[in-house]
Amino acid sequence: MSNPWLTLAKDDPQAVAAKKAIETGDVAGLNGLLQQNPDLVRTRFGGESGRTLLHIAADWPGHFPNGPAIVAAIVAAGADVNAHSIALHEETPLHWAASSDDVAVLDALLDHGADIEAQGAVIGGGSALADACAFGQWQAARRLIERGAKSNLWQSATLGLMDRVSREFAGNTPPLEDITNAFWCAYHGDQREAAEYLLAHGADRNWIGHDQQTPLDAARRSEAHELAEWLVTQGAKSATELK
Repeated sequence: MSNPWLTLAKDDPQAVAAKKAIETGDVAGLNGLLQQNPDLVRTRFGGESGRTLLHIAADWPGHFPNGPAIVAAIVAAGADVNAHSIALHEETPLHWAASSDDVAVLDALLDHGADIEAQGAVIGGGSALADACAFGQWQAARRLIERGAKSNLWQSATLGLMDRVSREFAGNTPPLEDITNAFWCAYHGDQREAAEYLLAHGADRNWIGHDQQTPLDAARRSEAHELAEWLVTQGAKSATELK
């Protein structure tokens, strides 16, 4: 089967013009470019990430002017809203919107048919929710939940979704490593109720986990100061104290 995608270098004049139109919210200018060259919607830009026009619209730092209208224009021209990038991670535009905490573009992508459970995240190859939770993009994470996203134990703990956390223990108890990972993530998300629940279920309070940090380090990095203070009373230590 032939590859339906075309490619343009990031410094190609058409690529530069399209990127500028998207980032400045120039809907009319973008529509003009798409009319002149309809193949732009099946073009990957830059080579390194294989990003599409929709990836550019959702790219960091996001929140570009007229974001939803830009998404609508690109989709109306025939873009695949669920196209994956082709770098080390195969993220969709929705993953990028979640990573940018850009709720407006996230909603626009979902409204135009983006798969909320599409896989390929930087974090474990998962859904857009994995990126949002791991990168602390709380508005995007909670909007994804509102829009029907599924969550696993660590994601539920990060967001303090106690009904979902407790549901994970309704049948077989999750593996201890999953409980400890979720415990670490509860501190990342400043979620004391989830942290207490998981500690009571055997979580390792001094696990040196992501970014070589303990749960205490994660809480301090997230400026969850009250939670960090409570954790110290439970015998928690920083990674530097344990090495």
